[in-house]
Amino acid sequence: MTASTLIRAARKSRRLTQKQLAERARIDQSRVSKSEGGRDTEFGTVERLLAGAGHRLYSAPTQRDDAATAGEEIGRRLAEGDKDRALRALLQLNDNLLAERGLVRGILGLAEPASTQHQVWDAALAGLVAWRLREEGLPAPEWVSDPSRYLRTPATLEVDPADPTPPTSEVPDEFAERGVLVWRDTFASV
Repeated sequence: MTASTLIRAARKSRRLTQKQLAERARIDQSRVSKSEGGRDTEFGTVERLLAGAGHRLYSAPTQRDDAATAGEEIGRRLAEGDKDRALRALLQLNDNLLAERGLVRGILGLAEPASTQHQVWDAALAGLVAWRLREEGLPAPEWVSDPSRYLRTPATLEVDPADPTPPTSEVPDEFAERGVLVWRDTFASV
């Protein structure tokens, strides 16, 4: 996770504006903006901004990207109109979660991803993290249960129009309860 993603995820997890975070961290709002844009990533600044959002910086024994980083990648790919690469980013998060055990798996799901600007993909991120953490017997972070991560009307990711809609019996429970209709075997290791 980059420092800019970490700061933005921490701020948004507390539902703070950049101005509010700046006030809490006692720095100029322009520095918050620069930090979130990747232009001010001095350790001291990052640490102050995280503290202002009620977070701390920890080191985890992994080099795998987390849910917040995957969410950023998915949002970028969807903005480009590339659902195939958005799906690859979701599948990479799945692989990252499966590759880790215990607390490290939980850490990869901890930071709340910013919205992808597509509710079905936001719900899919939450479903994936909830599913893989439950498998490991880990509690899900609060963000996966946020009402914005549930669809009112079930939907697919619409990556391949020729792909039939799966029956609920073929959808992981954590996806189905959020209204995301995706085949379980989409996430099977190849």
